[in-house]
Amino acid sequence: METATDVGRHPARPKRWLPFLDWLPQQTSRSLRADAVAGLTGAVLVVPQGVAYALLAGLPPEYGLYTAIVPTVLAALFGSSRQMVSGPTAALSIALFATLQPFAEAGSGEFIALVLTLTLLAGVFQLLLGLARLGVLVDLVSHSVVTGFTAGAALIIATSQLPHALGLAPMASGGFIDLWPQLFARVGDIRPDAVLIAATTLTLCLAFQRWLPRWPGMLLSLVAASLLAAWLDPTHSEILRIAEVPAGLPPLALPDVSTDTLRLLTPGAIALGLLGLVEAAAIARAFAARSGERLNSNQEFIGQGLSNIGGACFSAYVSSGSFTRSGLNASAGARSPLAAVLSAAFLIPILLVAAPLLHHVPMSAMAGLLLLVAAKLVDRNSIRETLKISRSETAILLITFFSTLLLALEFAIYFGVLASLVVYLRRTTRPPVVVCALSQAPAELQQALTEPGCSVVRIDGSLFFGACESVARQLESHDRPNLVVLAAGINFIDLSGIHLLQHQARRCRARGGRLYLAGTKPDVLACLQRAGLVADENDRPHHKPMAITI
Repeated sequence: METATDVGRHPARPKRWLPFLDWLPQQTSRSLRADAVAGLTGAVLVVPQGVAYALLAGLPPEYGLYTAIVPTVLAALFGSSRQMVSGPTAALSIALFATLQPFAEAGSGEFIALVLTLTLLAGVFQLLLGLARLGVLVDLVSHSVVTGFTAGAALIIATSQLPHALGLAPMASGGFIDLWPQLFARVGDIRPDAVLIAATTLTLCLAFQRWLPRWPGMLLSLVAASLLAAWLDPTHSEILRIAEVPAGLPPLALPDVSTDTLRLLTPGAIALGLLGLVEAAAIARAFAARSGERLNSNQEFIGQGLSNIGGACFSAYVSSGSFTRSGLNASAGARSPLAAVLSAAFLIPILLVAAPLLHHVPMSAMAGLLLLVAAKLVDRNSIRETLKISRSETAILLITFFSTLLLALEFAIYFGVLASLVVYLRRTTRPPVVVCALSQAPAELQQALTEPGCSVVRIDGSLFFGACESVARQLESHDRPNLVVLAAGINFIDLSGIHLLQHQARRCRARGGRLYLAGTKPDVLACLQRAGLVADENDRPHHKPMAITI
């Protein structure tokens, strides 16, 4: 027979697996109208942005638009954030290109097949993390890692687009360092018309952002640049244009899941999946803080995972939360994730009708647009704040930044996370042992002990195996008979910590004194009692001083 408790649980169960059942029934005519306006605005914005990011990823331009349809819908329906819009992003695009560049030629059929498999693997990794309720893992990637990575990615983006902006022939594939000698060698081949088009696009985008921020500035700037290119080169023979974009819906795709391909792509997929989750979590948190909504990181992981798995089957590449589209979505008045769903729906007729017109857009105009995107990726405020406040965070930022420039991008993420863990372990394994005055000890001990025969220290950290050596070295300098340890800062103690206290107690007894603990927390006290170091006196409050017995 079904109990009242079971009845109360059943309605919540579908919402856990189908979170859109929570917000979809709450739609009203007013919220639907607001979401429709925001969705249409987002659809217009993503046309130039999606094309630019696809080119950045080494893919034909239509793949950026495909990535803004199915992944956007799935992330909105199964994610946790009500404001965030998912789709192609600059950081993931450049990371995808850098990951697959050694294995296949950009834009080739083999490259596209690897992209789809990598996207599927990244989605499976994200989904598994969400189902395992490991959303907390994203906290291992510190803000400094993200800041350093995006700054490095921005520099790579800008460098990769300079040949197009300057009207130079395509460069031989190479890393960030290899590209600069090639650029300097071709300075004499710079085309003024390409520079003019790139500068016009960049100037118009900045003008729209400054004076008409609600207008589709990117799209209008590309239209103006295309008209300028048509006037300068009416025959399409001098100025390089975007490859022709076929009109049509995203075609079904079957990723290659052979053993060799999976072995080849799994390390990069894990790194890109983690980067995508970091991007999505950071954006979702930012908008949740503004709106006051509660965010479920595990559900967001599930939504991102499903969006990439589904996207890989519909010719999309790896996607995540887009800060530009999410910000526009919020400023346009979106009330729910339905705005993101409608954005994808509005993009379908645009893709069917307007896609062939993209062939008239010059590559130098797209380069100018991407230079602006790269400049916006650099979080100058965070960099200044990090450099000013924390040396350790500055080191993490610089390690990630230079790793991004000099190594494969997936390794840059790993290096950044490793640097963050090293800094954390360095702090926790070296807890400070602060010398205090006897007056800071409990009153009971002040009456029984005298200053010449007593040392008082405060340990500001847990006593576990990694910290015991550092704490022992700091305690060796105290050679008075009695030692009082103010233990309020000890949150945890393990077997190595117990052995450390036993050793210090023996040293004190050898000098004719004792080792005392004061302000011990209940969990630590219980552990000491189980080890037999202190008497099991249930009537003694945990904050009372006690002597360690051997």
